[in-house]
Amino acid sequence: MTWFANNILESMLIIGVILMIIEVAVLGFSTFFLFFAGLAALSTAFLMWVGLVPETWLYALFCSAVLSLVYTLLLWKRLSAMQNEVDDTRAKTDLVGHNFVLSEDLIAAAPLTEKPKYQFSGIEWRLDAPQNLVKGTVVEVVQADVGVLSIKAK
Repeated sequence: MTWFANNILESMLIIGVILMIIEVAVLGFSTFFLFFAGLAALSTAFLMWVGLVPETWLYALFCSAVLSLVYTLLLWKRLSAMQNEVDDTRAKTDLVGHNFVLSEDLIAAAPLTEKPKYQFSGIEWRLDAPQNLVKGTVVEVVQADVGVLSIKAK
């Protein structure tokens, strides 16, 4: 503990790096607060190294608080806008394009709970299609959603 008290500059570097690692690796860059505090701690360490801020804990904490506020005011809108960008493209899956023979009749108008199931890769999938399909039809998977395979006649 005395090492941290005697080596304030190095302590601020370590604290800044740890806060940024926690924000990015553990929290997935979702809150930004630890990122701003870590960035402020790193900046404070730099300012101490340059000699603009005296190497005392009082100045270190005050400078980190002020810089954290400044970084929050400067970066909050940009980072939250970046976080709100949503990519609507569907993920590619190995199931799309898979062909199999339908083991039961599929009635398109039936509720999903009454539609036939298909066992694939250890999972029981409900089958859905825009038109009625009869047993024995070769079908192809066109879309895979949670627990539901959308199919069409091949």
